Amino acid sequence: MVHVTPRRRLPVLTGILVLIALAILISLGTWQVERLHWKEGLLADIAARQIAAPVPLADIEAMAASGGDIEYRKVTATGRYINNKERHFFATWRGQTGYYIYTPLELADGRIFFVNRGFVPFDNKEPEMRMQGQLTDQQTVTGLAREKLPGKPSWVVPDNDVAKNIFYWKDLDVMASSVGLEKARVIPFFVDADSTPNPAGLPIGGVTQVDLPNDHLQYAFTWYGLAAVLIVVVAISWFRKGAKTSQQ
Repeated sequence: MVHVTPRRRLPVLTGILVLIALAILISLGTWQVERLHWKEGLLADIAARQIAAPVPLADIEAMAASGGDIEYRKVTATGRYINNKERHFFATWRGQTGYYIYTPLELADGRIFFVNRGFVPFDNKEPEMRMQGQLTDQQTVTGLAREKLPGKPSWVVPDNDVAKNIFYWKDLDVMASSVGLEKARVIPFFVDADSTPNPAGLPIGGVTQVDLPNDHLQYAFTWYGLAAVLIVVVAISWFRKGAKTSQQ
């Protein structure tokens, strides 16, 4: 019967732990490579959507109803702005603090969707400070579809100040209810208007920012690098032990 002494048991246990750690590190690196390919494909898809020809609003509605991804798809629609029900989203644009102006656009059938008409500086928050841009006749809007947020993005985001008409996150339901719009009439996504100039230059359209960080290659190198370091450390340790044993 072979008895495993504590001295022999320890190197075996250490070897098992090293193999487990190595497998975890390599798996994490491989996962990041897979995420890299996915993110590159997503960014390429978004870029293609942004330069595609605009489609009617009904097409985006149908896609959204079927569970399709409508984000950043180019869309066009015609209606009239309900200027006295605009909502203000706190934002910065090219280093300047101000607001994105979200204005309901009423379609011929009576339904409504919110259009992010663009950015105005802090001092131009109130409509009377930019009356030339308050369009009253029928308008055709072209822009990018943006999905309704399922909830507050993060606990660090401030709560919306509905009383002061300052929104820190795009709560579509509250935007609509706070100005008396019936939920049944509101189309459940936003549209970011393109950069077509508005009278007197405000709001400034075309403010959509695609902020999708792609650090997966860096993370992959980190995990693979740690795996390589672990192999080197273990190899040096075993080499030294072997040399010490041969000297004895």
